[in-house]
Amino acid sequence: MLFNSVEFAVFLPIVFILYWFVTNRNLKIQNILLLVASYFFYGWWDWRFLFLIAFSSLIDFFVGIELGRTGNKKYRNLLLLLSITLNIGFLGLFKYFDFFSDSFAKAFTFIGQPITDPALLSIVLPVGISFYTFQTLSYSIDG
Repeated sequence: MLFNSVEFAVFLPIVFILYWFVTNRNLKIQNILLLVASYFFYGWWDWRFLFLIAFSSLIDFFVGIELGRTGNKKYRNLLLLLSITLNIGFLGLFKYFDFFSDSFAKAFTFIGQPITDPALLSIVLPVGISFYTFQTLSYSIDG
């Protein structure tokens, strides 16, 4: 769904009306509505990548809750390491794996040891993966 599409012209007023007039200004319900609407909007492009954004946001949501509950510095550092590792791991896998694999193969070809069939994932890059990865990371890091 593009911002200049007919689908978005229908989607936005529906979410707006639900947000301001149906939720009775209940902040929790409004936040849930925005979350569901955001996932719907993102999934409209390709529903197969919804698990990435949902997993990333859920991990950082629960990490944020745990960071708020504990004062144990080692446990807090472990939670932060978990969040950073998972998020940067997803980003690295989807965005940079093919690049580094191909560069590695070319480097060996340059020194006389050609790698004829480098391991490439050849997957579609999820829309906005860098944006939402760093947004969810900032939630955990700021916690």
